[in-house]
Amino acid sequence: MTSTGKRQIQYWALALGVLILVLWFLGDVLLPFILGAVVAYILNPVAEKLESKGFSRPAATALITLSATLIFVLTTLLVAPAIVSQAISLFESGPDLFNSLSEWLSKTLPSVFGESTTLRSVMNSAGDVFKERGGEFLSTAFSSAANIIDLAMLFVIVPVVAVYLLLDWHRMSSTIYGLLPRKHEPVIRDLLKKIDKTLAGFIRGTGSVCIILGVYYAISLMLVGLKFGLVVGFAAGLISFIPYLGAILGGLLALGLALFQFWNEWISVAMVVGIFVFGQAVEGNFITPKLVGDSVGLHPVWLIMSLSIFGSLFGFLGLLVAVPLAAIIGVLIRFFIDKYKHSDLYK
Repeated sequence: MTSTGKRQIQYWALALGVLILVLWFLGDVLLPFILGAVVAYILNPVAEKLESKGFSRPAATALITLSATLIFVLTTLLVAPAIVSQAISLFESGPDLFNSLSEWLSKTLPSVFGESTTLRSVMNSAGDVFKERGGEFLSTAFSSAANIIDLAMLFVIVPVVAVYLLLDWHRMSSTIYGLLPRKHEPVIRDLLKKIDKTLAGFIRGTGSVCIILGVYYAISLMLVGLKFGLVVGFAAGLISFIPYLGAILGGLLALGLALFQFWNEWISVAMVVGIFVFGQAVEGNFITPKLVGDSVGLHPVWLIMSLSIFGSLFGFLGLLVAVPLAAIIGVLIRFFIDKYKHSDLYK
């Protein structure tokens, strides 16, 4: 390796180290700006589509901003209060649900869930823990004045950052490309295109899938008459970015609630099960192939590991950047593997 190549590796390693330190020490400060950049990245194709229809960039940005504001206001006023109310009721009902489950299991499997068994005592205490932890989470999230101020600042800064970045997206892209090392520009451009394809497929495509599934599960469970159907369906859709996890966890929770609410009404229980089976069938055969395709290439285990690692290192900010960083690292790993297979070391 030449001295120039060694210096370039040192510079890139130094830049990576500085980035990690900045995220480590300034994660809370950077959170609104990172969220704003993510929002701008998601909405940029919409702006480009409007530009192709004859809109100027400022006009397209203004139209997107007004539409997003309207959707956010309607969602906040109509949907968010119901979700919070059902979440609180679900946490409050935790002990009763677990006690009912314990009694049913003790009658069905007395040798395993009898009065004096360890599993029975665990089930009896699980409901109290569920209620206590859920109450602590909600009280911490909504009762602290500092959290309310931070949340208000988040709702102010994120849209402003997103609008400015969306307005100047082309200029920023040109500036970044202009700063690339001339010798390696074609390779870096190719890597950036692959990264953008992966991120677009995951963030835009999978995000749309999560929204569609969340709306479908929530509305369907509410129409069946399931208590807490809105919050269960919303949660199931929210975590559907990891394949099958949202359907499994949401389906098990919905099935458990349905068994207690619709006991001996097996048609209603079957309808709850059918909602998740039908949702997975449509999602796997139509929605995901249409919106995501085969451009993502992120294995579920890789996603879970990335969320765990970056979440433990950087907290909530780490959870936000885990998926994009996982996509970037995955593209780079595939690039270096390809280089390795064409090198003399492999041959």
